[in-house]
Amino acid sequence: MTAPNATLRAVRMGMLMSQDDFARAIRDAGQRAGVPNDANKRLVQRWEAGVVITPRPTYARALEVVTGLPISALGFSLAVPHPPTSDDGTGSVNVDPTVIPSQALPSLPRAAAASGANHSGIWLSRYEYHSSGREGTFVGVHHVVVLQHGDRLTVRSLPGSSDSPLTLDLTVDGNVVTGTWVEQTAVDGYYRGARYHGAIQLLVEPTGRRMAGQWVGFGKEMDVNTGPWELVFQEASTNKAAMDRYNRPPTP
Repeated sequence: MTAPNATLRAVRMGMLMSQDDFARAIRDAGQRAGVPNDANKRLVQRWEAGVVITPRPTYARALEVVTGLPISALGFSLAVPHPPTSDDGTGSVNVDPTVIPSQALPSLPRAAAASGANHSGIWLSRYEYHSSGREGTFVGVHHVVVLQHGDRLTVRSLPGSSDSPLTLDLTVDGNVVTGTWVEQTAVDGYYRGARYHGAIQLLVEPTGRRMAGQWVGFGKEMDVNTGPWELVFQEASTNKAAMDRYNRPPTP
């Protein structure tokens, strides 16, 4: 008997994605990385049912990009030696012997990789925004997991760090980081589950331990706002123990 992958299912549902949406995001991530894949709803169902306990490297990389979490934190088994099989083959369990932990997956040969910089790890995200309705400036803080693949950074907040999930998709060019952000506000909060998104540009300090810059996005009254945003490095590990330590609201 196989054990369902409840972790992957919880991550997907936390991202407010159906199985079709999740499969589409996996395909899109592969296309952007130049490594196409054939993810579909049936494959997601097999992952979540525990029929496939170790995804192939092509899917493993795309899963990390979409979720912002290392493959070792998504409920899969890793590095188990078995005869080669395919994700769509028959049998109760499919395992690919070429799959290795995410920390050892080769990076794509892009500019950031060539520079030797690697920003993967756990960071503290902090931004400021003005609320016209409350006539004040407020701060949003999250512990986030940053994963780097070549010159691409995927950033996802740890679920226990805030009731407003945050995602960023960024590109590194030297010490300049540019991309987009999305935040799904808490259903019972002031913004009542509204989804906000916009653009962001950060500069990486010479130490590599802090990124600081500005965000831009629309406000509740559909006006365009901006404000400061920073990411402060906490630790390089993205294993389960490290994420457990930071899966809590940041200390003020």
